[in-house]
Amino acid sequence: MASVKKRASSENMEDLLFPFDEMTTEQEEEIGEAGQKQKMTFEHYFSKPGIHPFDEIEWEIREAVIGNEKGEIFFKQENVEVPNFWSQLATNVVVSKYFHGQLGTEERETSIRQLIHRVSRTITDWGRKDGYFASDEVGEVFYNELTSLLVNQYASFNSPVWFNVGIEEKPQCSACFINSVEDTMAGILDLAKIEGMLFKYGSGTGTNLSVLRSSKESISGGGIASGPVSFMKGFDAFASVIKSGGKTRRAAKMVILNVDHPDIVEFINSKAEEEKKAWALIDAGYDGSINGEAYSSVFFQNANHSVRVTDEFMQAVEEDREWLTREVLSGKPSGRYRAKEILRKIAEGTYICGDPGIQYDTTINEWHTCPNSARINASNPCSEYMFIDDTACNLASLNLTKFVREEDEEFDIEAFRKAVRVMITAMEIIVDNSGYPRPETTRNSHLFRTLGLGYTNLGALLMSRGLPYDSDEGRAYAGAITSLMCGQAYLTSSELAGVMGPFAEYRKNREPMLTVIQKHRSAAYNLNKEVIPPDLLTASREIWDETYQKGKEQGYRNAQVTVLAPTGTIAFMMDCDTTGVEPDMALVKYKKLVGGGTLKMVNQTVEKALRRLGYQSAEVNEIIQYIGEHDTIEGAPGLKNEHLPVFDCAFKPLENGLKSNCHLPE
Repeated sequence: MASVKKRASSENMEDLLFPFDEMTTEQEEEIGEAGQKQKMTFEHYFSKPGIHPFDEIEWEIREAVIGNEKGEIFFKQENVEVPNFWSQLATNVVVSKYFHGQLGTEERETSIRQLIHRVSRTITDWGRKDGYFASDEVGEVFYNELTSLLVNQYASFNSPVWFNVGIEEKPQCSACFINSVEDTMAGILDLAKIEGMLFKYGSGTGTNLSVLRSSKESISGGGIASGPVSFMKGFDAFASVIKSGGKTRRAAKMVILNVDHPDIVEFINSKAEEEKKAWALIDAGYDGSINGEAYSSVFFQNANHSVRVTDEFMQAVEEDREWLTREVLSGKPSGRYRAKEILRKIAEGTYICGDPGIQYDTTINEWHTCPNSARINASNPCSEYMFIDDTACNLASLNLTKFVREEDEEFDIEAFRKAVRVMITAMEIIVDNSGYPRPETTRNSHLFRTLGLGYTNLGALLMSRGLPYDSDEGRAYAGAITSLMCGQAYLTSSELAGVMGPFAEYRKNREPMLTVIQKHRSAAYNLNKEVIPPDLLTASREIWDETYQKGKEQGYRNAQVTVLAPTGTIAFMMDCDTTGVEPDMALVKYKKLVGGGTLKMVNQTVEKALRRLGYQSAEVNEIIQYIGEHDTIEGAPGLKNEHLPVFDCAFKPLENGLKSNCHLPE
């Protein structure tokens, strides 16, 4: 393929996209074998032959409105067509965030049909064009299956897909980016530009800044380097003014520093010190809300901070030994600290403002599927995606509660596996048809083809089964589902490798990748068999036997396939009670209504959990009524003390009698 070396000068996304280049002859031949292989086939499972998924459900016309308690309207679109089982919250979020076109123009989308069809039809057409399907008829089945999953809230893609697919010729589809930076002024400014464009099109980015010389080191022209923390202020300022996806979402970014960097203590303290400044401004009367003047006046409010630690450092902490920081260029010792004191400073910062977090570098790289290509230095903003620098990952999430059978309230293993297969195929198709903001990312996206399928609503699923979120039983059940999802995703990736060839860097990394697959298999067989339903336990284990064998025979199409993302906006789209892997925030949530007033909502999963635990209808009704009156389940009539942990949430009533409740967005 022809190489493209020129840099873009325009700020239009199309000018920042680069085709794949610099593939070796061997890699081209390996991928080129795809046309000679058997193609993907799909059968109707979630959809029905001869019936469009949209025709299987009932629709209604609504008004989508975003406002506040003062009656101020920030967004309003009338005559919007939505499935009748979607909540008003899902309607408001999706219409305001994802509908394409300016309000009041002909190009403005007016129906969920248009949105979902735009995405599923575009992906299907890409799959046909690129030769994934055994026939056009199979392609139509795939379209129906994907459409059914999306409209019925079984699954959702990450926001950039909804923003851009079917709109841009080469749309930015990945939510997660990891970018490198060079220790030059040009490299630092280039990173600022790349981050800005990623924010504009709805994505987040992370970078390890440890390659930048510290504020204690010299520069070639004389003087002392500014250091990474100084440049972080500039990056933070850009993030604060660029709305993600051109919408109202805040930009998402991660900055990372290695624990042996000379500026590590300044980095650890940086956000906590700014937090204290914000407190002082709030005390002086400035608005302390998330977009208020207090926090808008201080640095580092638009990034997550993480310290990268090694096993060597953690061992030094345990033994209370000295820890050396080292100059970036020379590697000479720069500073001497007690390792335990560095960890204490991290804990203090986290207590004050939630940052910095910790990333365990040694463990991360021990589970790396492609160590022969490059090491893992960084992550995306929420740390679910970890891979080599200058890579991207498109995400999607499955709504776990949708896979609970009505007849016996057990997890539907077959349906879950089929949904994973459809979604992984769709995400794989997206890779070659996406745009990327720099040539290095374009190249690596095609070389490694990383995907990030995950799930959401875990907290609600565990509660509905009567399992405490914070329990060995809950963790084991979550582990079994995670194992099943990851195993099926890699199995589908191996199937795709048989159709399109393995990812280009697979041959170089075959042995370490198979070793990681074996690690997953061992972890699955170490799951606590005493607390997991036998069919789920068997499936979550045996999937890895098949996945390893298939991968050994024909490789994998993707270097990574799963992540566990926070799923904020798309969790609302799927009407989830809980997001990502988190517990519920509170059993009682309050939603402020446009024009004044508040709607009080009791968690809908509570009733299912109580019935699962053996409570009778009258008892259930009394407990639900008590929660509505007291904003807590503690003290509810007839509730057994041993069942209280099932209903534990992130927010709990305060000891002084005040209530700590969760307020949903308007």
